[in-house]
Amino acid sequence: MKFFYCIIILFANIFYLNAQNLVKYNLEFNQLAHRWDEALPLGNGILGALIWQKGNNLRFSLDRADLWDERPALDLSKFNFKWVENQVAKKAYDTVQQLGDAPYDALPYPTKIPAAALEFNIAALGDVKSVILDIKTAQAEVFWKNGATLETFVDASQPFGAFRLTGVSSDIIPKMMIPDYKKMNEGAANTVVSGQGLARLNYAKGVIKRGGDYITYTQPGSNGFHYEVSISWKYKNDTLEGVWSIASYHAKDNRDNVAKKICQAKLVDNYIELLSSHKSWWDEFWSQSSIYIPDTLLQKQYYLEIYKLGSVSRKEAPPITLQAIWTADNGSLPPWKGDIHNDLNTELSYWPTYSSNHLQESESFTNWLWNVRKENKKYTKEYFQVNGLNVPGVATLSGKPMGGWIQYSLSPTVSAWLAQNFYWQWKYSMDKRFLKNRAYPYLHNVAIFLENITEMKNGIRVLPLSSSPEFHDNSMQAWYTKGNTNYDLALMRFAFGAAAEMAKDLGREKEVHRWMKDLSQLPNFAIDSTGLRIAPREARNVSHRHHSNLMAIFPLGLLNPEHPVDKAIIDSSLRWLQHTGTRAWCGYSFSWAASLYARAKDGDNAEKMLQIFASNFCSPNSFHLNGDQKGGQYSAFTYRPFTLEGNFAFAQGVQEMLLQSYSGIIDVFPAVPAQWSNISFNNLRAEGAFLVSAQEKNGAVVSIKITATQGGVAKVRLPFKHLTFALQNGVLSKEVENNIVQISFKKGGEIELKNEL
Repeated sequence: MKFFYCIIILFANIFYLNAQNLVKYNLEFNQLAHRWDEALPLGNGILGALIWQKGNNLRFSLDRADLWDERPALDLSKFNFKWVENQVAKKAYDTVQQLGDAPYDALPYPTKIPAAALEFNIAALGDVKSVILDIKTAQAEVFWKNGATLETFVDASQPFGAFRLTGVSSDIIPKMMIPDYKKMNEGAANTVVSGQGLARLNYAKGVIKRGGDYITYTQPGSNGFHYEVSISWKYKNDTLEGVWSIASYHAKDNRDNVAKKICQAKLVDNYIELLSSHKSWWDEFWSQSSIYIPDTLLQKQYYLEIYKLGSVSRKEAPPITLQAIWTADNGSLPPWKGDIHNDLNTELSYWPTYSSNHLQESESFTNWLWNVRKENKKYTKEYFQVNGLNVPGVATLSGKPMGGWIQYSLSPTVSAWLAQNFYWQWKYSMDKRFLKNRAYPYLHNVAIFLENITEMKNGIRVLPLSSSPEFHDNSMQAWYTKGNTNYDLALMRFAFGAAAEMAKDLGREKEVHRWMKDLSQLPNFAIDSTGLRIAPREARNVSHRHHSNLMAIFPLGLLNPEHPVDKAIIDSSLRWLQHTGTRAWCGYSFSWAASLYARAKDGDNAEKMLQIFASNFCSPNSFHLNGDQKGGQYSAFTYRPFTLEGNFAFAQGVQEMLLQSYSGIIDVFPAVPAQWSNISFNNLRAEGAFLVSAQEKNGAVVSIKITATQGGVAKVRLPFKHLTFALQNGVLSKEVENNIVQISFKKGGEIELKNEL
């Protein structure tokens, strides 16, 4: 192999990537949506708005992330994990379901609650010409044929939204539409999935105060909780400008008129002045990374997912719930109470944050998990009766358990899956302080819990009760008593292994030995000709929405396709996944499957899964609607409850096709379809805190650029035979062996690997 060394000057923008042109990925329609789940979505992690048309009115459905009714429904003083184990052994499960499952369905709370809406009568404006969501500036625009226009945004970093209507008369003033907490929604099915009626919350009637240029609505909730929605506006020379805000507080805080004061303070500036700092935030957001793939359907869907990610996640905001800041505006509570679902929903939602180089957004989740750990430890002690840390699989904003299908909502391995976010936050940032002060302490407590809750039987460490979401739903058969499921086993293997890796990096050798001993006591995965089984006594013989038995492939990466034995297991598992079919899949099943196929280096099937998701399981505004919206072409589920995890898992599926680093080796374009001949990405992030950019032309990789944000050693799989090194700075050494190049970086070091064609 021939090497050429040269110093080059690298510009801020990668030499082979054009500046991002996001216009082609905008949402564009010739009319306003007439359903809330097809609306234009705006948000900043704490506040959200959906822009659509209801009757003759332009409607802004407003939301705030921390609007919660936290009244408890589940009573853990009446049962615990050991008692459930005994009831399962006695085959007396009805009592368990009455205590653990029934309250979730029977009571409307705990739940996320809607805020309010603003409406403008637009009948006089006539027909709409075009409707646009500009994702680069996170601004919604509506143009009417008579020349009237609407521009609106939710400020990227402050708790307000702003709008400007031009070419309108002074008659078009906003109306506040408040939730009717006294009226049952007669037309709704009033189920957990469709959304229970608001009247079931039994709230007192809210108070509306109006002035000549403002409206403020205050709604009392439960246990002293209040929220306030306010709007202020001004009209001049055929232009109406306004600002809205939402505040939440407890009555004891004496914080009346918080939202009103924000509105009046912001309205001093005009719309353009308010827009300026908002656009700057989004410019910075979009500069973090970019991709180009030739599949135009997937390319557009990817950018819409990244846009939604920037809209719903902020470092100090609440975590991404099922609908985040876009709670259903249909007169009911949101599907599944809009809660914090940790049996795949929150996990999938944060998957794309790491390799897309959006670590600020990923911190939203680890911050929340860290902040509620005291509540989680209390739950762990009360329900599992051991020390350590577990997290409810279905939780309130404050981290309290909600119950419902307790095999998963009270599963003993929830915290092990959630802990992967601390592991990834460390691996992708290599932040030593985060490792020492948060990541390892969190994993340490999770590992202690798993030590305490497991039992030793014939030298093997096992859970007394195991499950695999959501096989057998909430029946007694969903509990596995004779051998742990591959789902639980994979999570325990990950948790002990990650704890040992962290302890080693911190120089805590005794703890490394402890966790490695625990890991060695776990059984092997249950495997047969179908690949990874559900459990030792059950193969995956039916189509199912949750790929829980395949956790070891992705997201945990415990099986490595570069190893022949592991590859055989992966290939068998995915062949069997195809054999059992997709009839019982939801939308997120397809986007998750894309990452499974990508890990197997099968780009063609990964692309197919993503195409099906984008074509069949999304609303016109790109929202994931769970069911097959084309009448059951790929799935027997044809309903349309909106949840976000499928959207964000889609983005990760694309990124897995372009870059992988879980095995300690940076692998560019590991799973691209054969027909993709021109591809590129800029500043995707790899484990080890390396920013990677790469380009493929006419089916051949031509260049790879790596920047070490923290320094360290990178191993890169070479996708070409003849190589040129173009160095800039901070690269200490390099060597090539078995088609792997190893490079030692100082902090900030950069190197470019070019194909010497």
